[in-house]
Amino acid sequence: MTLSDFDAIRPFEPEELPAAYDRLVANPQFRAVVGMLYPQVPFEALEKKMRACNTSMEFQLAFCYDFLEMLMAKASLGMDINVDAIDVSKRFTFVSNHRDIVLDSALLDKLLVDAGFKTTCEIAIGDNLLSLPWVKDLVRINKSFIVERSLQPREMLLASKRLSEYMHFVIQEKNDNVWIAQREGRAKDSDDRTQPAILKMMAMGGTGTPSERLQQLHIVPLSISYEFDPCDFLKAREFQLRRDNPEWKKGKNDDVVSMQTGIMGFKGHVHYHCAPCIDEYLQQLPADTPKTEFFDIVAAHIDSEIHRNYRLYPSNYIAADMLDGTSFAKEGKYTEADRQQFEAYLQGQLNKIDLADKDIPFLRERMLTMYANPLRNKMK
Repeated sequence: MTLSDFDAIRPFEPEELPAAYDRLVANPQFRAVVGMLYPQVPFEALEKKMRACNTSMEFQLAFCYDFLEMLMAKASLGMDINVDAIDVSKRFTFVSNHRDIVLDSALLDKLLVDAGFKTTCEIAIGDNLLSLPWVKDLVRINKSFIVERSLQPREMLLASKRLSEYMHFVIQEKNDNVWIAQREGRAKDSDDRTQPAILKMMAMGGTGTPSERLQQLHIVPLSISYEFDPCDFLKAREFQLRRDNPEWKKGKNDDVVSMQTGIMGFKGHVHYHCAPCIDEYLQQLPADTPKTEFFDIVAAHIDSEIHRNYRLYPSNYIAADMLDGTSFAKEGKYTEADRQQFEAYLQGQLNKIDLADKDIPFLRERMLTMYANPLRNKMK
C-alpha cells in the first residue's frame, strides 16, 4: 500500500498544508473561532505563525501545545501521565476509554511530548463530527484520520478495511503513533468497555493470524481519569430524554455544545496511565483460541488493564457511598469536607439541566453512577 491509497481519510502531508491554510484563512467561521480563542492577538499574526508551520507536528507544537497548557491551567488542577510500562522510543496504538470528544487525544499528544516521545499521535476521528469543511481541514492539519460512519453495509466493510490498513501503515511505514477510542461514542455512564468490533476492524489490516495482525499495531491500553467530568450534567440530561422518549435523537448542535463544555469546563485533576503493550499477552494466548471468542477475550483484557490503571478521586468514593451504602469514608478515602464539596458540585451541575419535567432523583442517580463506575470497575 502507498500513501495515495488513503488520500480520502489520511491527515495532510507537508506539501498539502499551504492550500489547507489558504482555505482556513478564507473561511469566516474559522476566523471567528480563532478570534474567540485568541482575543488579544491580531489574526494576521496568527496567520503568519500558522503559515510558518511546515509539518503537522510543527503546527501542533506551535498552536495546540501552548493552547492546552493555557487551557488546563484554567480548567483543571493539573494533569500527568504515567509511561513507566512502555518504551518512549517505540511506536504504539493507544486504545483508551473515551471521556471527552476533543481532549482525550489532544491532551495525550501534549503529554507524550512531555514524556519524551519524539512524535505525537495520528488520531481516529468520526466523520459525524466533521460536517463543516473547515473543521475537516483543521483536524487533518492536526494529524487526524477519518473514520467513515454513515455508509451502507458493503461500503462500510471496505471503509473498515481501508481504515485498518491505514493504521498499520502509520505504525509500520510512517513510524508514528495512533490513538483510537475503545468504542464509538463515549460511555455516558463511565462504565468503560472495549467494543470487540473495534478490534475486529484493526485486524482487517496487516498479515497473518488475527493475533499477529493485532501485534503489528503494538496496542497499549490507556486509562484516562478525570476528577470531574464537565459534561456530566449533559450526559444525565440525555439519559432522561432517552428514557422519556425512546425515539429521541441528538440535534446537530448537541455535539458542538458537548465539545465546548468538555473543553472549557472544570475537570479537577486529570491522569493518563499507559498499561504495558499487549503484544506479549497476545503471544501467550493459545493458538487454538476459537476465532469467535478471540476478540471478546482481547477486549476483556484491554478493559481489565484500563480499569486497573484508573486513578480514583474522592468524587468516585463519595458517589459509591451515596449509591451503594459502602463506607469508604471510614477507610480514609475522603474527608467530610470532600463530601460537602462534592455534594455542592453535584447540586450546581443539576441546576444547569434545562428540562421541562426535570426528574431530579433520576438525574442525580445517573450522575452519581458516572462517578461510582470507575471505582466499581477497578475493584473488580
